[in-house]
Amino acid sequence: MSDRRPCKVCDFTRKNSYGMVVATLEELKRKGCELLGVNPTEPVTVVLETDGTIVEDQAYFLCLPLNTKFMLLHDKETWAPARTIDGGTAWMARESLILEVDAVDSSAVTPPWWNLALQLKQDLTSIILMSEGELQSLVDAPCSELASALGFQEKKTIELQETLQRVLDRKEEERQSKQLLQLYLKAVEKEDRLEAVGDVDSPDGMEVDSASGFMSRTLMVLKGKTSPETRLSTEDLQVVVSRGLEAMQQVLGWDAERTSTLMQACQAELSKRLQQVQAMQSISSTQQDGSRQREGAGMATQGSS
Repeated sequence: MSDRRPCKVCDFTRKNSYGMVVATLEELKRKGCELLGVNPTEPVTVVLETDGTIVEDQAYFLCLPLNTKFMLLHDKETWAPARTIDGGTAWMARESLILEVDAVDSSAVTPPWWNLALQLKQDLTSIILMSEGELQSLVDAPCSELASALGFQEKKTIELQETLQRVLDRKEEERQSKQLLQLYLKAVEKEDRLEAVGDVDSPDGMEVDSASGFMSRTLMVLKGKTSPETRLSTEDLQVVVSRGLEAMQQVLGWDAERTSTLMQACQAELSKRLQQVQAMQSISSTQQDGSRQREGAGMATQGSS
């Protein structure tokens, strides 16, 4: 398939490295854990092997070049730059390096933002594909040094850094809003379950009725409440709707008309909840897409001014 991407994965020691073909970031995590002998149930962090940039977004993952090498970190593992051993011939290539810095110490390490700045100097629009970690490194870079690397005036560099900081702030606000929405939906679901349990006086409310397959508390809610569909969890509503009219008649011992009325109410309540969730997801997705477009346009305009 054209959407599957060849890549490589290694552990934090870089001693174990494997090639694979995946379509998604989640598939990369799953297969990487299998190859590296990591328990797939444990949380892992995916970073770029070259500079340690965290890869946590599917859209960013798809923008990376083919055959990118990733590193999987778990537990307390951290990324560190690869150590190279100088076999005595490094002096031959040293004079050919095109680095616009003064070599004051042979052990000095090039700051992570330097290569990003050189990349932007060649193509400013490449900033759209940079991760949040890379953008933050540009924001934190010394203004005068960044201006020198980019070939910008300091005033223009300050404006660029301020623009990038606003982009990062918006991303953080969107992330927090999404987390709050998820917490709210979980709280509502939990409250619905607690209320359903609270409506049942029987201490055996969690027992499953062998004849119907429903928990006894669910049957009591269905039979004993006005508008019981509002007291059932989404999972219970799905079960009721999937059973069908005839099966629910036998479970409840009701006539067809009364059972049909209940089924219609459950179907309507289930549809309403699913529409609410889909609406929330659509709004969140639209905001994120619009934000990415505005950010890209804004940064491109900033660079051309």
